[in-house]
Amino acid sequence: MLTRSHLLVMLLALSSGLTACSSSTPPVASPVLRFDREVNYGDDKAVELVTNEFGSTDLQMIAEKMTGSLLETGIFQGRPTVTISTVKNKTSEYIDTTNIMNSIQTTLVKSGKVRFTRSINEMQAGVDELQRQNQSGLYKQHSTAKIGKMTAAKYSLEGELTSIVKDNGSTKDVFYKFTLKMFDVEEGTIEWQDEKQIRKTSKR
Repeated sequence: MLTRSHLLVMLLALSSGLTACSSSTPPVASPVLRFDREVNYGDDKAVELVTNEFGSTDLQMIAEKMTGSLLETGIFQGRPTVTISTVKNKTSEYIDTTNIMNSIQTTLVKSGKVRFTRSINEMQAGVDELQRQNQSGLYKQHSTAKIGKMTAAKYSLEGELTSIVKDNGSTKDVFYKFTLKMFDVEEGTIEWQDEKQIRKTSKR
């Protein structure tokens, strides 16, 4: 029969053993559970209405309207050369207007009815390449692109994106207007102009 003193001794021994095990065995880290969102590919032409800020659907609608209008005019007889000048963002949002013009340019180039020269933003890269070929001494002379052979643009595209925002606390209304003009570079005349208007409303 175990006496009270015997039980006390056993408990002390058990406690000492547990302490020794805990000091010699490193703690095991608890597993970290991650709950990642499920990701799926969506339709790139689907209407995007996550917010009423400028989005992919707005870009696509603008590009479609501008290219359709330009190609319908018949102004591109003989595949004239066009350059992209400035497209100003006059909204309060950060909007990459170059992305809009890239979509417009892609459709026009694929139509086969127009040729694009380097834009103002792209011209420096072209100048640098010509200088590298002609002044570095690294290339066979007959193979280099000659300075003074670039084709000038007959037309220049210039545009701007503006917005009007109204918010009364319960309803927010955003009105966008994209205007694009095509100038005859030599004469300075507007040969074509169109605009696309978009209104987006959200309620809280």
